[in-house]
Amino acid sequence: MKEQYTLTFYTEDQMGLVNKTAVIFSRRKISFESFNISLCEINGMYRFTIVVTETLETVRNLALQIEKIIDVYKCYLNTNTEIVHTQTALIKLPTHEATQDNVQELMQKHNAKYRVLERDYIVFEVSAEEKEIDLLISLLMKNGLIEFVKSPRVALIRAGKGFEEELKYF
Repeated sequence: MKEQYTLTFYTEDQMGLVNKTAVIFSRRKISFESFNISLCEINGMYRFTIVVTETLETVRNLALQIEKIIDVYKCYLNTNTEIVHTQTALIKLPTHEATQDNVQELMQKHNAKYRVLERDYIVFEVSAEEKEIDLLISLLMKNGLIEFVKSPRVALIRAGKGFEEELKYF
């Protein structure tokens, strides 16, 4: 049965790493739902966070291929219950719509923050799980949504002491 998994792996900066990662997935006809690269707690290292919906066996094989083909220290594979995760969205609404009581209540319910207030539009920031953001976006479509953008998933694994502790044993 297909389920959503988050792959997290750590590596030093290397040319072509994104391409190598994409090739592993494209050969298996697997699409990224989310792809994030960021600095991590270890100086000079990067954390890749990739979200896919696949079977456990397929994702296990992906994790093994990533460790084998790409020069990574470790590739973790987790379900949504094994991680803490969030996404951020920026949402632009016309000022005359954003100031309506029903929109204000909706934005408060989703803990939206004002980022930009202009005469013609207001930009809000919302951090939440993807489903929550998608629901909010669908509700705001009725209120003249001008545009929105969502960040990739950011995630931390609940168990363990973090990768820095494990790195000592490599």
